Amino acid sequence: MSDKLQIIAYPLIERPMKLRRAARAREWMDATVDHFANRCLPLLIANQTGWDVLCPVEFRARWNGKPAKEGVEIRFPGEKSELISAHFGSGVLTFTLGYLFRTSKGHNLWCKGLANTAKDAIAPLEGIIETDWAPYTFTMNWRFTRKRTWVTFEKDEPVCRLVPIPRQYAEEFDAVIRPLSDDKELAREHIRWSRSRGDFNKELEVDRFRRPAEKWQGHYMRGTHLDGRRFSDHRIKVLMSEFREPGDDDG
Repeated sequence: MSDKLQIIAYPLIERPMKLRRAARAREWMDATVDHFANRCLPLLIANQTGWDVLCPVEFRARWNGKPAKEGVEIRFPGEKSELISAHFGSGVLTFTLGYLFRTSKGHNLWCKGLANTAKDAIAPLEGIIETDWAPYTFTMNWRFTRKRTWVTFEKDEPVCRLVPIPRQYAEEFDAVIRPLSDDKELAREHIRWSRSRGDFNKELEVDRFRRPAEKWQGHYMRGTHLDGRRFSDHRIKVLMSEFREPGDDDG
């Protein structure tokens, strides 16, 4: 490992699952009226943070409700893949990623579902792994939430999101509840914003035929206070690196 923060994927098989930096777009967000969901910066930042592991083939699966491994039926319309199985039983569908991951010292790897994406009748199971020391692999698992319902995964559909996080980072925070009046400047700014938002929404009710851009205040997207002051460290996009192939490695 170099001195800079790194995540390294060591392939353990000839054809492991593809790795891709997280994508910004979501079909359901694009389909909202006036693409309005794409104006929600917190959603967009979450969409772009991390790397996605892609399904190697198209398949469909269903669970009959029984705990045995055989309770999950998997069908491949074309090419089959041994990376997809019902290894654990209990209605759990398992993806074997095909890599051993290593992160910089003190960093775990959060293995989770795709941000802001839902799939009917099945849900991702999330895990956090100490990938800075463990010589062990892990799998990505999804659990059926409804019996006897076919679920389809498309080829190259993301089945796992990988996000490095500092170990014990969340535990270092001192969690406190205080009255907003303790921070007088923050309270004043919040009150000004709340009144501004209320007035803006009332105006929208009167004038419903504004252009899409005029239906949105956008202060958070721009990283500005109501008086125009900008927050210097504001981010509107995440610039994840792509996984480099061995021949492209500059380290």
